[in-house]
Amino acid sequence: MVLVGYSSSAIIVFQAAAAAGATAAELSSWLWALGIGMGATSIGLSLYYKKPVVTAWSTPGAALLVTALAGLNMQQAVGVFLFSSGLVALCGLTGWFNLIMRQVPVSLAAAMLGGVLLNFGLDLFIAADSHFWLVLSMLACYLLLKPVLPRYCIPLVLCAGVVGSALSGELMWQSVELQLATPLFIMPEFSVAALIGVGVPLFVVTMASQNVPGVAVIRANGYDTPVSPLISATGLAGVLLAPLGGFSYCLAAITAAICMSEEADPDVGQRYRSAVWAGVFYVLAGIFGATVAALFTAFPQALIMSIAGLALLSTIANSLSAAFSEASHREAAMLTFLLTASGVSLLGISSAFWGLLLGLLAYHSAKRWGPAKTVAAADGKG
Repeated sequence: MVLVGYSSSAIIVFQAAAAAGATAAELSSWLWALGIGMGATSIGLSLYYKKPVVTAWSTPGAALLVTALAGLNMQQAVGVFLFSSGLVALCGLTGWFNLIMRQVPVSLAAAMLGGVLLNFGLDLFIAADSHFWLVLSMLACYLLLKPVLPRYCIPLVLCAGVVGSALSGELMWQSVELQLATPLFIMPEFSVAALIGVGVPLFVVTMASQNVPGVAVIRANGYDTPVSPLISATGLAGVLLAPLGGFSYCLAAITAAICMSEEADPDVGQRYRSAVWAGVFYVLAGIFGATVAALFTAFPQALIMSIAGLALLSTIANSLSAAFSEASHREAAMLTFLLTASGVSLLGISSAFWGLLLGLLAYHSAKRWGPAKTVAAADGKG
């Protein structure tokens, strides 16, 4: 489960760190904080409730940061992480989770996420311009493996890409050595434009695209674990570990489903043990974060672009499906999607915020003044 989580999205975290200008030491600290935070919350919550609770970093949140952190320094990035995690913790502690999510339609949150992730999908084919055979082989593996081994498809495609890169002599193995990660404290710096333009979208994406599905997985598997304490724990973990690089923690969905399946343990009451072991391996991955970082930085850029695009392919498709599934929301969702995908920055605030704001204005305008309201008013006069 940990292998699936890391191999399918760790590269996106590296890209997010690079967008903030992270050094090798800072990237190592990010991986340390993420591993320790996910491990501690997964172990602690699972043991406390005796039910499987798996946490994760926010992959859509990391994808958002890849574009949104451009132009910010690491201190400002940490300020964004603290702000976003603080909002998550506040939602959990006050029980506002459901109330806030009701104010942001799923279609608009999905459209914003789709706009953020669009370039990752496009990068898959842009990489083919310079590394045609590498991208083609990875794409072929993906198409062959996804129907039969969906859970392990991305790790296997990554292996195929590594083999292809090794055969072409593009892997830089000399940079890889076994070493421990060292946490590095970064003093946060708060910028209003960054908090609004990056912090708010990161909060919305984490809640709508990670915590909501995470809760759904827990309920779908028949567990009645209280939601608010889980949300609070992930938010507080983010507040504590943000200065070390813990950009966002949330409830896992796909990886949690693995721990809650029959394969984890035939006895439903014992499946929490698999979540505890997942937490242990997260901690180990965090401790050896410097090695993990060196391993992934040995990959050529085309491999990174390709695996990131393939790993997010389903997420992009699901986002667009959710964004445009309801006819009455389509125009607002399209405005959100287009403005977010444009990458336009206004007043120093990223396009993700402006896309969501425009979508909300269009949505509430249609809801207030749309045809249904006009017909109702006419009927009242008649």
